[in-house]
Amino acid sequence: MKKLSLLIMALITVLVVSACGNKAADTDAKSSSKKETVTIKHNSGTTDVPKNPKKVVVFNFGMLDTLDELGLSDRVVGLPKQTLPSYLKKYKDSKYESVGGLKEPDFEKIAELDPDLIIIEGRQSEQYDEFKRIAPTIDIELDQKNYMNSFKENTENIGKIFGKEDAVKEALAKIDDKVEKANKLAKEKGGKGLVVLTSDKQISAYGSGSRFGLIHDVLGVEPVDKNIEASLHGQSVSSEYISEKNPDYLFVIDRSAAIGEKGTAKEVIENEIVKSTKAYKKSHITYLDPGYWYLSGGGLESVSEMVTEVENGLK
Repeated sequence: MKKLSLLIMALITVLVVSACGNKAADTDAKSSSKKETVTIKHNSGTTDVPKNPKKVVVFNFGMLDTLDELGLSDRVVGLPKQTLPSYLKKYKDSKYESVGGLKEPDFEKIAELDPDLIIIEGRQSEQYDEFKRIAPTIDIELDQKNYMNSFKENTENIGKIFGKEDAVKEALAKIDDKVEKANKLAKEKGGKGLVVLTSDKQISAYGSGSRFGLIHDVLGVEPVDKNIEASLHGQSVSSEYISEKNPDYLFVIDRSAAIGEKGTAKEVIENEIVKSTKAYKKSHITYLDPGYWYLSGGGLESVSEMVTEVENGLK
């Protein structure tokens, strides 16, 4: 009888220990499955983003550019392909899903992809709530009046999310060096500049604090007109205006070419009126890459190349 009692006690002990072990294992499994997150403050609020997400849908081409530069193209599962900048054409490949247009997202397709993270920008801000129902969403927008700090903060956030802090730090340092050289050149050359965007036959001017104010505010090119209205769509101007202001440097962005239509900037700009300017006479009219400037500003590659284009335009 005594032996039987000891045997029963031994079995109970084994069962208790086993149960405790299983409970501990379950707790460990739950703990390991809990995803680490990074809190990101953005244009539409604050979001807890899963650390190092594996599947990302990207509507912000500047951030697509940055992901590409950081070697994270394998994380991209979907993007709008209709107006993709030519330098990012590899993302037209069928292995990347098309998720609608910049202003008309295909939410059904996005949901099917089951992303870990969605990155949007101003064109999609009004639909932010719809995006965040599908997955954690960050609305990354550039502050045009504080361009470089905004660009750096956005890029550093991407670095935090994907554990690429060191690579981001190195890339930003190289861009800082380029900016410094461009500023030095702008001071050496002197002269005043004007930035315009053409859309079909229309011309809009952009000054300090505007969408393309980087040229003046960051790279040090003095504006030929300090009273240009700082707005997203620019100030409507004419060839006569350009002639009257007579800039030493004229920087031109072709919106038509950016959105896949026939580029018309040169024929709009280089008429007999504008040919009277110092910019034309000194061959200082620079046609900027619309992919960088109109579609994907704020990316590691785009900002670097934008600085280079302005620097070349000043030489």
